Amino acid sequence: MAAEALKSTVTLYVKGRDSDGVGSGFIFDKRGDILTNAHVVAPAANGGKIEVKFSDGVRRQAKVVGAAKGYDIAVVKLDHATTMAPTALPLGNSDTVLVGEPVVAAGAPFSLDGTITSGIISATHRPVTTGESSSSPSFLDALQTDAPINPGNSGGPLLNDSGEVIGVNSALRAATEKDAGQPGSVGLGFAIPIDQAVWVAKTLIEHGKPVYAQMGFLCNTAFRGQGVQIMQKRPHREPPVTPGGPAAKAGLKPGDVILNFGGRPVTGPSELKGALWSHHPGEKVRLKFTHDDRIRTTTVVLGEHRGDF
Repeated sequence: MAAEALKSTVTLYVKGRDSDGVGSGFIFDKRGDILTNAHVVAPAANGGKIEVKFSDGVRRQAKVVGAAKGYDIAVVKLDHATTMAPTALPLGNSDTVLVGEPVVAAGAPFSLDGTITSGIISATHRPVTTGESSSSPSFLDALQTDAPINPGNSGGPLLNDSGEVIGVNSALRAATEKDAGQPGSVGLGFAIPIDQAVWVAKTLIEHGKPVYAQMGFLCNTAFRGQGVQIMQKRPHREPPVTPGGPAAKAGLKPGDVILNFGGRPVTGPSELKGALWSHHPGEKVRLKFTHDDRIRTTTVVLGEHRGDF
């Protein structure tokens, strides 16, 4: 299974004007489109170059079809037609992934292409925010794994024991001095669920830009209570709840606190955004919230936002 997975796993060498990097990706459709992370191809955004290295050592130039920073997903396409016929990896169902099941991660950690690591799924629906220092962080509703994931694994496939892709490796949690004072692997890697990744990729191929689900309200990031509070006052002349938007139609008001989204408790804005973006525009989602200190429920029909924020 590992040998078959590596045939369709590629290494991306990305060079930009100010930075460069190495990441991974994999063939995910019959046209040979390559799925990877947005942060992997980010250096090529302004006139940079992408070189794709296949498992047999062949290298080809490529370009970005589209990238979604919020989802941390990008699609890459080879510049010219090729006689190569790489096989797309079979796709699994990330909604059926269970904690404890074995997984394999493929990619190029520390530029060591053709690397396989193994482990288990250690958690699902893990809220993860990446790129906090940038103006466009990613909010992941992630699969958590203890399979070793290191720099260079980003964009590579996370596979189940049937060889099906269930996630796109995206982030890691490394030990620091605050973690008991001993650096090293802490067994925490995170992957974007494949169901979400493929939907985003198909949207990028069709439209060239991402589409996000949205609710139409502003979060109070200074709120320290349980849940996510809608802003109480109008900041910078922008209404806390967008008139006629999904939240307004669902009956949400300034100052309301969202406690549960789609059957899942939410404790902060990042967690809510990760859960929100795991849904598609037009979906109906059940909410539990407090209004005037009373717990209420409602259903919101999600709106859409085209393009990155």
